[in-house]
Amino acid sequence: MARDRRLPFLRRGDQHDGPGDRDGQRIASAMEELRHRGKATLHDRLHRVRTAFGLAVQAGLAAGLAYLISHRLLKNPQPVFAPISAVGTLAASVGQRFRRTVELIVGVAVGVLVGDALIYFVGTGAWQLALVVTSAILLSIFAGASVAIVIQAAATAVLIVTLSPSTENLEFPRFIDALLGGGIALLVTAILLPLNPLRVINRAARPALDLLAGQLDACADAVRSRDRDAAQQALFRLRENKEELAALSEAIEGAKETSTLSPARWHRRSELTHYAEAADPIDRAMRNTGTLIRRAVTMIEDSEPVPEPMPDAIGHLAESVRLLRQEFAAGQEPQEARERSLRAVSEAGRAYAEGVGFSGSVVIAQVRTTASDLMVASGIEQEEANRLVRQAFGENRQGEPAARNPAAHPPTAPPVG
Repeated sequence: MARDRRLPFLRRGDQHDGPGDRDGQRIASAMEELRHRGKATLHDRLHRVRTAFGLAVQAGLAAGLAYLISHRLLKNPQPVFAPISAVGTLAASVGQRFRRTVELIVGVAVGVLVGDALIYFVGTGAWQLALVVTSAILLSIFAGASVAIVIQAAATAVLIVTLSPSTENLEFPRFIDALLGGGIALLVTAILLPLNPLRVINRAARPALDLLAGQLDACADAVRSRDRDAAQQALFRLRENKEELAALSEAIEGAKETSTLSPARWHRRSELTHYAEAADPIDRAMRNTGTLIRRAVTMIEDSEPVPEPMPDAIGHLAESVRLLRQEFAAGQEPQEARERSLRAVSEAGRAYAEGVGFSGSVVIAQVRTTASDLMVASGIEQEEANRLVRQAFGENRQGEPAARNPAAHPPTAPPVG
């Protein structure tokens, strides 16, 4: 007979009913949730590694090339700053690497100028170093420089003051290394190892769109079962979307930069238009979904009527988000995503006709508004998206909702959006 290896209190829970049994079930449920979280965390970490793998290879190649060229071709005995500037350029926010290269060179120029001038008049030492760094920062800020230029100017000034007495002609190699490192970084990203911009965006878009679709699904289930806590949990999870949206925005900017600088990726420019134009409406869909779920929580709390088509409408929105991601990733026209958005609006129209309360009417309104956002994200003009939403909802030409069932609970506020 196989030995039961479970903990004693879990075995006792199987032997009798009562508090011990309930405790065992709760603990088992908690352990299952912890295992699920562990798997999710591992999945998230592996996704981040896959997303950053291309950047890591680019940075390694750029650093190695910068060191090799500076040391072997330019005869720099200590080529430290060239690989540092290469990695610094690649570590900049994606989509701002050309700007970072310019900032490196400008920052070096300011630091050398201030450092040399003050060393000539006041010499070197601790208080001279403090004066040089302060002057470099204030001069950069006065000129309206960015934070990156200010930091680079201060760092260069420190090197000039501390190393100039022992290292001759430091200024010129510093200029060359800044130019070399930034140039090598751009060469790697544009010519030698350009990433596929669509693949980068697809990987960045997946967490944001999966989060949106997942919480819409959770909200639909919560509304269907009138589970107020589940709806509130979906709202909490959706609000933690800043990292996903920031990653998507950065990926879009990086894809634009790659498709501009890399001849091998020029043919991708038109395909990037979908994502570039979709970023803002996806952000709006996130915010409008937050309002939808928040009012769904209130609707459940107030025991308002929940017509059967209402959770179906929310579920169709979730499916529309998933279809949008899939069709974008495949480079297809998002026809199925549009159709599913309009189906969500149609179900919302049926729910409204059956009768809803005040918070229910807001949920209906947010279904319409979110569907309109998703339609715009799919490439439909805002005015056309609004017209299609009104048509799918069942409004007449004067913009009035279709006739309601007289026996149904009347809504206390008309839907908007």
